[in-house]
Amino acid sequence: TVWAGAPCSICRTSSSMLCSAICSLGTVCQTMNFTVAAKQLNITQPAVSQHIHFLEEEYDTALFIYKNKRLSLTNSGALLRKRLLTMKNDEKAIKEELKSNYHGIETLSIGVTMTIGEYAIVDKLSDFLNRHPKTNIHIHYGNTSQLLHLLDNGQINIAIVEGNYPKENYTHKKYRTEDYIAVCAATHNFLIGQPHTIDDLVCERLLLREKGSGTRDILEQSLIARGMRISDFIHYTEVENMHTIIGLLKKDCGISFLYKIAVENELHSGVLKEISLDDFRMQHDFDIIWEKQSIFTDRYISFCEEII
Repeated sequence: TVWAGAPCSICRTSSSMLCSAICSLGTVCQTMNFTVAAKQLNITQPAVSQHIHFLEEEYDTALFIYKNKRLSLTNSGALLRKRLLTMKNDEKAIKEELKSNYHGIETLSIGVTMTIGEYAIVDKLSDFLNRHPKTNIHIHYGNTSQLLHLLDNGQINIAIVEGNYPKENYTHKKYRTEDYIAVCAATHNFLIGQPHTIDDLVCERLLLREKGSGTRDILEQSLIARGMRISDFIHYTEVENMHTIIGLLKKDCGISFLYKIAVENELHSGVLKEISLDDFRMQHDFDIIWEKQSIFTDRYISFCEEII
């Protein structure tokens, strides 16, 4: 049949119509090449073409188009891929739910960014666990980009993110709004005197998170709005851990832009200070997100209502 022999690259289980559809469509979307997709799936190129043709006939729409000798995904193709992936992820969640239900235990996998996980969720999460002692929680840490990948592939049920993301792709609820500030050591001496604008800071050493981090993305977008870039800072240090950045700030190794909640204790004790700038006043939302059209939406909304 059309679906015979197509292993699912997502769940690594035996073939099924849904798994094969996602596998073929998803792999072609990633590679934009039917031949390469076939090699990755360990099936023939005609089989991949049959899978895609079957879907196009089934849903009466074109999924891919060739333009200037390049394969691209149509809007319908993107929508179908997203919906099929949501169905597949829900299927995985159902299996976990049934397994947990046998023991009377509910399981929830949550992805959080470093800032949220370490500074903004602990109290709310502890209250939730105390109210639901039979619920098992899996907490996954990652930057915003990594969490979106985990969510799209069904490895987590919910993500709580601080960075920008394509809101049209997810159901989302605001968790909280946080101040985003410039900060340095309380004893820091600026190279050109007291700064008044972001441009006055470009000669300072910038301590920043890695690419894909929400904290960094907010800074990059703010700089772009001012016609600036990260590269305008002469010196920088890139760090994949917020605790390390705070430690370097306390040692007066540079300046940084981050969420105020991450350094509230240091600001209160006088170890660090906020850099007051005339052209920089920013707040940003932390959002709880999950896949659109998920059959578990009511469950996720209930969770949101308890922790917001």
